[in-house]
Amino acid sequence: MSHRHVRSLGFEAPGVPFFAGYDEGPPPPWELRIDTLYSGFSAGTELTFMKGTNPYLHSRWDEGRRGFIAGEAGMHYPVPFVGYMEVGRVSEGEARGVPTGSVVAGAWGHKSGHTIDPGRDRFFPLPPSIDPILGIYVGQMGPIAANGILYADHELVGRDCTRLGASLAGRPVLVFGAGVVGFFTALFAQAAGASEVVIADPSPFRRLRAETLGLLAMTEDEAIDHAKARWKGADLVFQTRASGESLHNAMKALRPHGTVIDLAFYQGGADAVRLGEEFHHNWLSIRCAQIGRVPRGMEQLWDHERLGRETIALLESRGAEIRQQLITHVVPFDDAPGFLRTLVAERPEFIQVVFAYE
Repeated sequence: MSHRHVRSLGFEAPGVPFFAGYDEGPPPPWELRIDTLYSGFSAGTELTFMKGTNPYLHSRWDEGRRGFIAGEAGMHYPVPFVGYMEVGRVSEGEARGVPTGSVVAGAWGHKSGHTIDPGRDRFFPLPPSIDPILGIYVGQMGPIAANGILYADHELVGRDCTRLGASLAGRPVLVFGAGVVGFFTALFAQAAGASEVVIADPSPFRRLRAETLGLLAMTEDEAIDHAKARWKGADLVFQTRASGESLHNAMKALRPHGTVIDLAFYQGGADAVRLGEEFHHNWLSIRCAQIGRVPRGMEQLWDHERLGRETIALLESRGAEIRQQLITHVVPFDDAPGFLRTLVAERPEFIQVVFAYE
């Protein structure tokens, strides 16, 4: 066992990504020392630190009150640790029967290494059948989408649902947003046996990737027309775009008493959401499906660990396609700050950016 220096990608100020670092001593024998292989960049969350729009930079979350306190920033620059899509190899330790050399997934940030305390940290050993780069989706991103599916099950089947996506079998499904969350939501719906899966996004680049995965890809206006003409309106719509206009369009696609399952992270206002229109006249519902909790009453059957296992099952069946169609950029970790500056300045087409550490 030895000391090592860990490098971390963060944001020194708005628009200024940088590397921070710290020294780490030898781990105790019951912990797992991880050498990071890959980390996935979450454009929806992490670019809010790049742009300075994250709500924690302007307000403080009060856990006791379950609300934000305006004018009291909960986070300040520099922000040395961001990220929640990581996979690495065990270099020291052997906890819970996970031997040295095993590949494990988790959420420890864009860091060159990490030490896992099995009694405190959530992690998932990956089966050899899964390409290690796909492990970035297991700790958090896949469970985010799976939890959205679970909220649909709660809405349409009830809290005793034991199979992910049971409510979607034989039912047409509409997903707004062809980002990573939208794609995984659509793929889970396909796996559940949905009769038809439509994904709506303004980007022709992303729509083409969707079609390659066997999805029907449309603009939002086209998807609304399709749902109304073919289905008499959707029973539910999964909304994954951080756009008030998309949330309003999702409501327009619903039939009376329909539900928006909302997985988006909105950082600004939502002026485009007009609650006096379809929401009011069609008796609609909006359900927040944020990953922090499974639906009420389902805690005995479902948790984050189970959602992670559902993600592993999806990767075992569709991994090669997901690797080819969703991971659009693999960037050496050393080049990450420069790449992020280019990403914001030039806005190239992308879906998933991955930082490679080896």
